[in-house]
Amino acid sequence: MPAPPITLTPAILDLNAAIHRELGKLEGIGGAAPQPLLRRSNRIRTIHGTLAIEGNTLSLDQVTDVLDGVHVAGPARDIREVLNANRAYEDLTRRKPTASPSLRRAHGVLMDGLVEDAGRWRAGDVGVLRGSRVAHVAPPAHRVPDLMQDLFGFLRRRTELPWLIRAAVFHYELEFIHPFSDGNGRMGRLWQQVVCVAHEPVFEHLPVESLVRENQGDYYAALAECDRAGESTRFVEFVLDLVARSLRELVAAIRPGPSTATTRVERALVRLGDRAFSRKEYLALFPTISPATASRDLRTAVERGTLTRTGDKATTRYRRT
Repeated sequence: MPAPPITLTPAILDLNAAIHRELGKLEGIGGAAPQPLLRRSNRIRTIHGTLAIEGNTLSLDQVTDVLDGVHVAGPARDIREVLNANRAYEDLTRRKPTASPSLRRAHGVLMDGLVEDAGRWRAGDVGVLRGSRVAHVAPPAHRVPDLMQDLFGFLRRRTELPWLIRAAVFHYELEFIHPFSDGNGRMGRLWQQVVCVAHEPVFEHLPVESLVRENQGDYYAALAECDRAGESTRFVEFVLDLVARSLRELVAAIRPGPSTATTRVERALVRLGDRAFSRKEYLALFPTISPATASRDLRTAVERGTLTRTGDKATTRYRRT
């Protein structure tokens, strides 16, 4: 099979350069590994985002509770999806990005107990539905092993293409081939991260999937546009833009700077996302401030409309407005 077609547009090259500039900023402020609380928050956002795209109904708070071992009154399948995704993302650094068996094993973890053929190529032909219409007819099942072998060959051999671009092309092509009976969307997003983590470990902590969720309509539109065009160019532009935005968020969250009530609340919201949090959790992010300062920060943010407050005394929780 010929190499997956892509046009290296100025937008793609500019985004590739912008991402590397953000990576340079991270290295300049002391390395790539965020603090544990931020890593955990971003992992939860990643899991919630990638599953919500596929119809999982659990909220960000419920996903957090599931991973904390708290009982959640939700569909058993949705809970299983969260636990599986957490296992899959925990193994990011142990996956071999150019090895087909490693990808199938990851699918086995991600879809364990959800489909009968978890970890195996699909045996039947499929069409991808968007609402009630067929948006994409995947190649016949008998072609899947060869197509995936060629796609992994592209990852290994096309080293003249920047790895960021190859990761995004792989993501699109996996969606086009649709090698599994179910779980292809979440596998494409997962494997893009696997490829990126192999080159830059900080990608383990980037919640790109949560930005995909926030821009889900554009995500599907980019896939459809590439299907019509016969190349992955538009999708690569879209995905690299989300990567750049996610990296800028991470840099803002961990960059040293003036500590004011406003900057502290902004950094807290980058780390905590849209979930509700207590003053104690806020204090844990800024161990050098006093409880009284934390209370003033949160009260001021509520007065300005940045945060919404619910509950009283010990049950008080704050959330992004």
